Amino acid sequence: MKTPQTPKDRIFEFREVEKKRLIISLVITLSVMIVEVVGGIFSNSIALITDAGHMFTHAFAISISLFAIYLAQKPTCHHRTFGMYRAEVLAAFINGLFLLVMVGLIIFEAIERLLNPVEIEIIYMIFIALIGLSVNITSILILQGSRDKDLNVKGVFYHMIGDAISSVGVVVAAIVIYYTGFTFLDPLIGFLIAGLIISWSINILGDSGRILLEMAPKGLDVDTIENDLAESFKEIEEVKHTHLWTITPSLLVLTTHLQLQEGVDQDVFLQKVTDYIHQKFDITESTIQVYLTKNIKSCRM
Repeated sequence: MKTPQTPKDRIFEFREVEKKRLIISLVITLSVMIVEVVGGIFSNSIALITDAGHMFTHAFAISISLFAIYLAQKPTCHHRTFGMYRAEVLAAFINGLFLLVMVGLIIFEAIERLLNPVEIEIIYMIFIALIGLSVNITSILILQGSRDKDLNVKGVFYHMIGDAISSVGVVVAAIVIYYTGFTFLDPLIGFLIAGLIISWSINILGDSGRILLEMAPKGLDVDTIENDLAESFKEIEEVKHTHLWTITPSLLVLTTHLQLQEGVDQDVFLQKVTDYIHQKFDITESTIQVYLTKNIKSCRM
């Protein structure tokens, strides 16, 4: 008879799938980044060079994610009781900070091009941007299945979405420049791409920061859980001292104290409430302390 998978087993298996998808995306991204750098230099397009810089941030983000997955797969031990799952969250936070640095460089170069316009090779600009767009779409399709289960993959996925939009902007700007000669549109696209990067980095910094600061996950708090348990189990007299935090977006941890009515079979009840918490709130690790009403002693000051 096959042994049922534990939640941690499923996380490990999912990371193996993530790793393969990220490696494929990394190879594609690095290849096109090199093409865009060469094409941007040859065509004098800041939009293309900016897009190549954005591609580099993808490659950097994916590389950190892959390294974090490697660390997260290391086994637990006596001083790493949760393993190194948080490495992925720390990687996402580093990626967010790195992107803000990239934004500064992009904005500086775009301002320089506004003040000192140069001639742009439009045909090369369109051709390379279309290649970048096709790569972004390919990466989006590769990572789509993992985007909601891991903060790293989610960041890379939405990064690709933003880059695909920026590639479309480069193509549109190139066409308009070709017919109008308005070369100032090229650095303006650079500003738009920078805006997308800022939006992405703020989102990832916020999500990873919540986890690193031991905050409850978005959309769930201890009051919600306490009220739900009190309403769902008539055996419970009181719920208190509840703590909820996130190890990774797919690994939530809960501790709580439950005061039970007299005569309740604690072992049976613990199994029932643990299963309920896991199914209702997707909480993987829960530590529940129970005590009966008759065992409570009053304390007077």
